[in-house]
Amino acid sequence: MRCCSKVQPTSPVTRKLRIGILCHPTYGGSGVVASELALSLADAGHDVHVFSHEVPPRLARSPGLVQMHRAQGVPYPLFHSTPHDLAITSAILDIHRASGLDILHAHYALPHAVSAFLARSAAESDRGRPAPRIVTTLHGTDITLIGNDPSYAPLTQFVIGASDAVTAVSHWLARETRARFCLDGVLPHGVEVIHNFVDTEWFSPSSRREASACRRPDGPSVVHVSNFRPVKRVPWLVRAFAAALKARAATLVLVGDGPDQLESRSVARELGVADRVLFLGERDVLPELLAPADVFALSSSSESFGLSALEAMACGTPVVATDVGGVSEVVEHGVTGFLSPADDLEGFAAHLAALLFAPESARRMGAAARESAVRRFSRAGIVKQYEALYLRVLGSGS
Repeated sequence: MRCCSKVQPTSPVTRKLRIGILCHPTYGGSGVVASELALSLADAGHDVHVFSHEVPPRLARSPGLVQMHRAQGVPYPLFHSTPHDLAITSAILDIHRASGLDILHAHYALPHAVSAFLARSAAESDRGRPAPRIVTTLHGTDITLIGNDPSYAPLTQFVIGASDAVTAVSHWLARETRARFCLDGVLPHGVEVIHNFVDTEWFSPSSRREASACRRPDGPSVVHVSNFRPVKRVPWLVRAFAAALKARAATLVLVGDGPDQLESRSVARELGVADRVLFLGERDVLPELLAPADVFALSSSSESFGLSALEAMACGTPVVATDVGGVSEVVEHGVTGFLSPADDLEGFAAHLAALLFAPESARRMGAAARESAVRRFSRAGIVKQYEALYLRVLGSGS
């Protein structure tokens, strides 16, 4: 169990920074990356504070020395919902006034970059210690869906421009951000790409030995992890899985929960594969669920990066995915898995079958997937990029 082990330091700290990380407390990509980054930075010797309205699951199960600030605000009859973003802003300002913060790293443009901007503005008006600098990391739907909605687009554009540095988790998302918000001349350094990362010591093929209980004895398995939102297309995946079987035995393991769970169950019954589809519900995804699978499936209609696919790759599990967004920056077609057009259900099903029922091919691609994850997306290398960025915006980097 990772919660009982000590994570090795990513690198010796050259300057101890006081860093505030703002994030959503989700099982999904932004919450996971923010939590893992916070733990890694603290392990490297920095003073790290996380601000959210709940404890992120990935942080909750770790012994890392990250200070957690659970800012929920006070319910009040005038509010339709409690304004967590204002409570987070106030908590940041309180910590900054007490001990100082060098960097506010907002994961997701709304509301966290807004909260960071308000806290920085308030700190500037205090005329005490220097106000913190703002780094905003864009994760996907904060640009393509929420932030791009006319209700929020002007504010999204403003806080992106008001940040001292902006990063995106893929080149695709960086291009989308520039195209949607016309940032030429607004951001002197543009949108820098810093990919997501994975802890390759925790997510590793060795987890196969610890996960025999997660395998069914009657055939290979494919695993999928998501929040079951329509964009993840879990019912579509069930259809593709059924098409791949052709009377052969295999199991589809679905991890997560959300609005499309009932439809997914209905489709499985309709196609006669209900006994072949397991619904495990919401989990803080463990390597023990990913490593024993023969294939990982990512069926999204839009995906800015595909962190769950990367975690599977690190476990030595090849990926079958739709070729959307930034997924091709993670999965190399024909080497670490297969990519299909988003509307090609038959092609997706054929790729599933090609790995489910050809174990040598699956093992070969799985080994290549592990090598790619370690070489391109390891925790230490990506965290160093963030450290260098922090120092640059503080005027201490090269």
